[in-house]
Amino acid sequence: MADIVQNTLYLTTPGSYAARDHLTLQLEVPVYPVDLPPEERTRDKVVDWRKLSIPIHHLESICVLGVSTISPPALDLCWEHGVAVNFLSESGYLQARMTGVADTSVTLRRAQFRAADQPARCAALARQIIAGKLQNSRSSLLRAGRESEISNLKSEIQEATEALAAQIEGLGRWTALELGQPDALDRLRGAEGMGSATYFGVFNGLLKQQRDDFAFTTRTRRPPRDRINCLLSFLYALIRHDCIAALTSIGLDPFVGFLHAERPNRPALALDLMEEFRPWLADRLAITLINRQQVSSSDFRVREGGAVEFTDTGRKRVITAYQQRKQEQLQHPLLDQNLRVGQMPFVQARLLARHLRGDLPDYVPFVPK
Repeated sequence: MADIVQNTLYLTTPGSYAARDHLTLQLEVPVYPVDLPPEERTRDKVVDWRKLSIPIHHLESICVLGVSTISPPALDLCWEHGVAVNFLSESGYLQARMTGVADTSVTLRRAQFRAADQPARCAALARQIIAGKLQNSRSSLLRAGRESEISNLKSEIQEATEALAAQIEGLGRWTALELGQPDALDRLRGAEGMGSATYFGVFNGLLKQQRDDFAFTTRTRRPPRDRINCLLSFLYALIRHDCIAALTSIGLDPFVGFLHAERPNRPALALDLMEEFRPWLADRLAITLINRQQVSSSDFRVREGGAVEFTDTGRKRVITAYQQRKQEQLQHPLLDQNLRVGQMPFVQARLLARHLRGDLPDYVPFVPK
């Protein structure tokens, strides 16, 4: 398998500007006074500029978080070289994605659309996706249980892992007839919800440090109401971006999914693909950052109304840790190859494409050993 280059440029400083110089992006990044509040960071308050040059062939995509500008010639350079430009909110919510004319397989997309119109196919794929997510969730809890020295906590984690094992076994007992029932997809979504509730019910037990600052009670989104939900949501947004890039590069439509319902501006298939990555990549990285005290309460701020968001420094720390994690090697159990973590969404997108074409009988989610 050819090596997949996946270098992502993150523009996190408001007011940044990207221009074109032949085959290079010229970046101007503003430097603001340290004590200047984020809402007051405008170009007239800039005290200095940092200038960077990045050859376009070093990039796979660009993520613009917040308000920054990319000139039309720079956008044209990105489109010419297949570099997608993604515009996200400061919290990581995808607002727009700009790419050149896609050079993709029409027959693959037709196969995807036909499968999405067949309830039994959707249910069969959803079952595989959910089973992969629950297995990875269980593996994370088993690891935490082995490392825990608190007997009550070990007992709670043991109960959760047994419950997840039962739910995974239940998914395996579904017959083709059951998958073809009209309510099959709703029942599978209910099973996924139960599994997530079981997993997050003991999530606090994974924390060894900073338990008071990062206490987890329930999963909250848009906006997150505490620091750990803010951290999880941002990591999920980064994975979602990588899954969209992977699916698009393979030729699949990231907005037509099987497990997640289709809604305007919702990348349903990317959400499907990222389910198996949430526990072992995002959640585990979040726990590692907290336990190693690589992020702290000072990396977050609370806005009016109770929403929690990152400081600029905190956001950059998480992005750096995520990029470093993507360079680590893991063995893919199906391919029996050592690959970088950053390659896994692309590999899984290819496996999904092979299944939709009829080359594989089932989609096999990635479950690290």
